[in-house]
Amino acid sequence: MDDPVLHQSYAAAAADLSVPWQAETPPDPALAWLNEDLARELGYDPAWLREPAGIALLTGQVDADGHPVPAGGAAPERPFTTAQVYAGHQFGSPNPQLGDGRAVLLGDLLDTTGRRRDLHLKGAGATPFARAGDGRAPLGPMLREAVVGESLHALGVPTTRALAVLTTGEQIAPRQGVTPEPGAILVRVAASHLRVGTVEYAAWHLDLDARRALVQYAAARHLPEGVETKSTALDLLEHVTRAQAELLAQWMLLGFVHGVMNTDNMTLSGEGIDYGPCAFLDEHRSGAVFSSIDRGGRYAYAAQPGIALWNLSRFAETLIQLIDEEDPNAAVEQATAVLEDFEPHYLDAYGRRLAAKLGIPAHGEGADAEHLAAIRASGAELFALLEEQHVDHTGFFRALTDADPAALFADPAPFTSWYEGVLALRGSGASAEAALAGMDRANPVYIPRNVHLEAALRAAHLGDLAPAYALLDAVRRPCERRAELAHLEGPGDGGEHFMTFCGT
Repeated sequence: MDDPVLHQSYAAAAADLSVPWQAETPPDPALAWLNEDLARELGYDPAWLREPAGIALLTGQVDADGHPVPAGGAAPERPFTTAQVYAGHQFGSPNPQLGDGRAVLLGDLLDTTGRRRDLHLKGAGATPFARAGDGRAPLGPMLREAVVGESLHALGVPTTRALAVLTTGEQIAPRQGVTPEPGAILVRVAASHLRVGTVEYAAWHLDLDARRALVQYAAARHLPEGVETKSTALDLLEHVTRAQAELLAQWMLLGFVHGVMNTDNMTLSGEGIDYGPCAFLDEHRSGAVFSSIDRGGRYAYAAQPGIALWNLSRFAETLIQLIDEEDPNAAVEQATAVLEDFEPHYLDAYGRRLAAKLGIPAHGEGADAEHLAAIRASGAELFALLEEQHVDHTGFFRALTDADPAALFADPAPFTSWYEGVLALRGSGASAEAALAGMDRANPVYIPRNVHLEAALRAAHLGDLAPAYALLDAVRRPCERRAELAHLEGPGDGGEHFMTFCGT
């Protein structure tokens, strides 16, 4: 097959928001893991990616046209790869300049389905936005991104994904402790790397024409084809609001805690991105925090939908002049109306997806509002019960499918009473049978359990990648129970006290 053609369409459309920057040449790069399915989807031959030319591509060693540089070849005078600048609200406080401190955009391409996708290299060396960092990335956190991204993708959640993780052949300064860590590069694939923070940077630093060019590029990249636009900026706000409402509903029902929902970590595509201090719930806890830097619980599990709306409000503020240049009050009214739609979109998505997990017919998007409200009320009662009795979130939903969920409760009487209500909501007939059959696909057996993921990353640090491969195998087919992976089903010991650090 012909190799895909790489472009730098973002740099061409919004020149003020990225700079040409050459990825550093790693001393001895080697593939730790290659996502062969994703490679084929992008149009690459996995066997070619394992060859020297493929390794050169995956480490950013490309010429001025985006083609791999032969071993020993000189880098181009003007780099093909770029580093992006953005800003953001971090823990609620504005930071006027962030950016790709240790990453470059390898380029964008059209995949085999005609979708435009970004290839992005993390751990490719310091850039002008490094803020005194060394530009390196350790192997463990890069594998974490790969595992979490593959898990969410397999569960139907919009997410960035890893095409590859490569070791660089060097030991780098430790992020925690004193022991040097193996260096690594993550090759990330995304619908784009445009963030709320990207538009914030433009609003805070650039003129109206530059902001308009950015919004037009983002709309062309992410709005569905055939949309009749009233205002490009308003339509983009509406699209991002709906996409984030759908994403947050999925995160909440899977018990996923992102950990750092700053505006620079909210994409315009609606994909999840940057899986550093993230985790899945073991016991259901509304206040669960797994990030060492979230001391106030701003990004706790139950806070996530509200934070998403807060971020979207900051996004809307950047668009006011573009929505209506002549009448800012009218623009504020229109943007506010879009933001007010976040909650109903979220509640609709949440109700439909909760129905699927409980085996209750919901009849797709636009289902009867009263029916969905009853399902959500049942869910609220359930989650309070799970938290009160310290029941495992993922284990409970899977037990509804193939075990006795009552056995998970120290006092099963409240569960039994709750379950009678679920049976009433299910009803009977063909639609009820179809909903029950779909529970297998909605309730995973395998997620990246905190204890198991951390053990796999520790093993990788010591040179043993087998546990990471086993975990990747499990989460990529999350609903298919396999005897050889039984040790990855439950939470293990110590997951409730698990803490993650900003290593990505």
